Amino acid sequence: MISLSLAEIASIVRGQQHDIPDPGREVTGPVVADSREVRPGGLFVAFAGERVDGHDFAAGAVEAGAAAVLAARPVGVPAIVVDDVVAALGALARAVVERLGTTVVGLTGSAGKTSTKDLIAQLLQRHGPTVWPEGNLNNEIGLPLTALRADAATRHLVLEMGARGVGHIRYLAELTPPRVGVVLNVGTAHIGEFGGREQIAEAKGELVEALPAAEDGGVAVLNADDPYVRAMASRTKARTVLFGEAEDAAVRAANVRLNGLGQPSFTLHTPSGCSDVTMRLYGEHHVSNALAAAAVAHELGMPVDEIATALSEAGTLSRWRMEVTERADGVTVVNDAYNANPESMRAALRALVAMGAAGKAQGARTWAVLGEMAELGGESLAEHDAVGRLVVRLNVSKLVAVGGREAAWLDMGAKNEGSWGEESVHVSDTRAAVDLLRRELRPGDVVLVKASRSVGLERVAAALLADEGVSGAEGGAASR
Repeated sequence: MISLSLAEIASIVRGQQHDIPDPGREVTGPVVADSREVRPGGLFVAFAGERVDGHDFAAGAVEAGAAAVLAARPVGVPAIVVDDVVAALGALARAVVERLGTTVVGLTGSAGKTSTKDLIAQLLQRHGPTVWPEGNLNNEIGLPLTALRADAATRHLVLEMGARGVGHIRYLAELTPPRVGVVLNVGTAHIGEFGGREQIAEAKGELVEALPAAEDGGVAVLNADDPYVRAMASRTKARTVLFGEAEDAAVRAANVRLNGLGQPSFTLHTPSGCSDVTMRLYGEHHVSNALAAAAVAHELGMPVDEIATALSEAGTLSRWRMEVTERADGVTVVNDAYNANPESMRAALRALVAMGAAGKAQGARTWAVLGEMAELGGESLAEHDAVGRLVVRLNVSKLVAVGGREAAWLDMGAKNEGSWGEESVHVSDTRAAVDLLRRELRPGDVVLVKASRSVGLERVAAALLADEGVSGAEGGAASR
């Protein structure tokens, strides 16, 4: 963060100074919400959560070097006390971003946000110092914490914006006003909270409404292949740039194909020329993500050949998102267990099939170890049933549905589609899934592990990889 005195911060957040001997002391370190991450000169933000109250760690944070604590009550150490810590953090982020004048790129969508954010970051960092969130810090706490990592040298600030209701993205965009806004898709993630796709589209479109006008440099990067997203062009004063496989997309892919490992290649077309891309990531769905990233980079001045090179070299920066690792015995584990919704589940299953195609002639099998897709509301039964049916239609060798009611619906969908015998199995928990896989896996098999974060299926992947030594997988690319 740029250096600000404690007195300046108190003024920005409209807080009261408590136990601060030197109001002129500058905060020169990072702003953090985890006391274990405190660095000398930093600011510790104390949130009162359901299980842990950050105020209890205030003294330890100052002892570790924090200049002060941003808190909701006096804590006996230097603190700036405010009525609402979340709102104060947001106000601080907005003030810092306004002073920096860095180019803010905002990104939203129902699926693929984190993977695309990682791609955009890997492209733009070649073009100048870039800050982006680790993982999916995309809410009213994670976004300002990310923004406050920017400093005077930062050229690009890439921010992922999530929403659980109408108005959320508008609020985030007010904290860190974007010049470039990217909307990937409108799917069914969180549909139980929104009520329908139209409401999801309404919420996602708040990002393009927040952009500056075209004459002021505003750019809306929209998915030409998603009708809900394409229609958002009418909701913005910014210049619109379409990406996708549609013929009228300014940034598009042609000649898309997958190699034997399920990694996509394509010819990237932009208004300034074409270049070939061969990705290290797995699954055809990454083509759309790559096009979105390419469109942003092109708008910010990167040459097409440099964009293609960066896309070809890009890997996975965030954990448990199509992490592909090959064990010493030849079993490949695909850990995509961070989150799941119907769109990302379908994409991952198609990637699994592509990855397993090469070994199928030698008797290798594909395994889909799947769990609940959360927050689908009244659509949950139909969506889980549909995924179970898709497993059979794609000719995935084995389905292991893990968990309770929703897992039972996955299993039921597979059986109703024509699975028989032990092709589809419903198990109660991760331990049962691991026991089954340990008994039945054989060299050459490919195992996909995917569910919503709350299910904790990453434990299945971890157990399988702990069973034997593994060949190193770096940046999402398995060694073969």
